[in-house]
Amino acid sequence: MIKRLGEAGLLHMNALTVSGQTMWEQVKDVVNHNPDVILPTDKALTQSGGVVVLKGNLAPKGAVLKPSAATPALLTHRGRAVVFEDIDDYKAKINDEALDIDETCVMVLKNCGPKGHPGMAEVGNMGLPPKVLRKGITDMVRISDARMSGTAYGTVCLHTSPEAAAGGPLAVVRNGDMIELDVPNRRLHLDISDDELAARLSAWQPTHDTFLSGYGWLHQQHVQGADTGADLDFLLGCRGNAVGKDSH
Repeated sequence: MIKRLGEAGLLHMNALTVSGQTMWEQVKDVVNHNPDVILPTDKALTQSGGVVVLKGNLAPKGAVLKPSAATPALLTHRGRAVVFEDIDDYKAKINDEALDIDETCVMVLKNCGPKGHPGMAEVGNMGLPPKVLRKGITDMVRISDARMSGTAYGTVCLHTSPEAAAGGPLAVVRNGDMIELDVPNRRLHLDISDDELAARLSAWQPTHDTFLSGYGWLHQQHVQGADTGADLDFLLGCRGNAVGKDSH
């Protein structure tokens, strides 16, 4: 794969590697034994990359979307927000025939990030409401601070950062707000004024479950956002500690 990318001019092939050789010296003689698996770039399966990072006032530190799993027509979309405050709120409302939602709406799920759930649960693959599914609709724009494996469920924006539980803009999205998704321009925008957004954020109070002690407290106090890997802040960097004794 690295050789294919190098042949296409997409890598700095003169970059030195840990072996003491350059990137190109490391791969120039490798053989691709199955060209149907690792294709040349002129025969790429899709024209764009597998993952894009979106930014905007709704995701100042980014959100992730997989275009190859999304519906092309939804990659540029503006729709009315239908908000679920957490995964329990989603489960309680999604099958309600009275839910004010249609396929043009944008489903927004909050408080499912590293701090909010806590632990950043794999709940970003929100199923569509039954009354929309009955129309034959199989995809809608969905936005959350949660994660999911493979992102194979359609036009889903995940890992929205900062997360709602940390007071990110996702926390103050309201039902009826208009949201703009613009994948070609890597943009995710909440269509309210800067002043309105600032006022909402200043008045925001956390609603997620919090812990007073134990590992839950430790996690919520010290875990970082999805944009930096959801690591614990005290584990960052090289501390040079000696390897401890065996524990078996």
